[in-house]
Amino acid sequence: MSEEQGSVKSTIAVSITNFLDSGSIVAGASGLTFWTKELGLSSFQVGLLGALSANAFGSAIGALIGGHLSDKFGRKVIYTYDMLVYMLGTAIIAFSINFPMLLAGFLITGIAVGAGVPASWTYISETSGSTDRAKNIGISQFAWSMGPAIIFIAGTILAPIGLLGNRLLFIFLTIVAFIAWRLQSKLEESQVFEEQKQAEKDSGITSHPYKDLFSNMVNIKSLLFLIGVYMFWNLVAGAMGFFMPYVYETVGGLTNMQANLLQAVLWILTALGTYVGFAKFGDRANHRIFYFVGAAMAAASWIVLTYAGMNWTSLWLFVILWGVSAGIWSIIFPTILTSMGFKAAGTFMIALLIVSLVIGTVWTPHTRGKSLEQISKERYGNDQD
Repeated sequence: MSEEQGSVKSTIAVSITNFLDSGSIVAGASGLTFWTKELGLSSFQVGLLGALSANAFGSAIGALIGGHLSDKFGRKVIYTYDMLVYMLGTAIIAFSINFPMLLAGFLITGIAVGAGVPASWTYISETSGSTDRAKNIGISQFAWSMGPAIIFIAGTILAPIGLLGNRLLFIFLTIVAFIAWRLQSKLEESQVFEEQKQAEKDSGITSHPYKDLFSNMVNIKSLLFLIGVYMFWNLVAGAMGFFMPYVYETVGGLTNMQANLLQAVLWILTALGTYVGFAKFGDRANHRIFYFVGAAMAAASWIVLTYAGMNWTSLWLFVILWGVSAGIWSIIFPTILTSMGFKAAGTFMIALLIVSLVIGTVWTPHTRGKSLEQISKERYGNDQD
């Protein structure tokens, strides 16, 4: 097997995690109105589910844990245990009989999702060549997009049987997670990680990840850039991923089946946009132009939905624009939606997206076609300590 084939194979194995990550978010979203009705949830409880799930805080906690473990013990340790935690969380959700049980299931699943993210993206980056990094990341992002598409289609089919259908979705995710665990536990450790650990052993100097991160101005600038782009964009994306069917139903008056179908189309377009656009041209195109076009389309989609009224024309424009382009906010979004109305909530979304658009367009680094070694040398010079 060639190096490129091995890279693609490992990328596919790792990408199943992304399918499960996004799938768990939208599985909860597709049945949120059913859970609300069954358990008599308040708007605060609905927000709490979103905030402590794979959508926000749960994932954030998992990412801090997973990132630390991945740097200290390797990427493989995450792939050995993470899916076991995920299976526990989805199984609890599937058989929940009250709000505390449901919340615990969402939190555990969220922690598992967050723990897998640093390892998966790092592993893909480290096992990809300089000319196929975007392609492999595109494959992984394609899997992330197909998770919601498949879950929302399944949710549409299962909508007539109500909450039972949503329980079945989480059982399905549990089964897929078991398959993913079997595949990922057989992955080889990242060679980059092994070489780094060997170098530390030979030199007798052990790096401290947080000390290295905050003691270097290049690292701090990179961190601020990523926070600026992802924090503002994810405040919108996180609310969308978990609450959009709820918005369609409560604000737009759509049925659960119509809401799930609309989201399925959105995610299919996201998957196509990822594969046809980013995976095909990401290694060659100007990243700033690429980012600007996508971010502008995302902002435009919310401007249409917020100010044109929630009719079928604006809904389809929203789905197409966001689909192709494709927190704390999660816990207060349902309350803002209920107390201030959709236009106020939508205006917040637009403002956040514009901030992310400006930061990403102005400061996205020029790294296409470069190896990780080249990028590191340009940023840190020959001395990368």
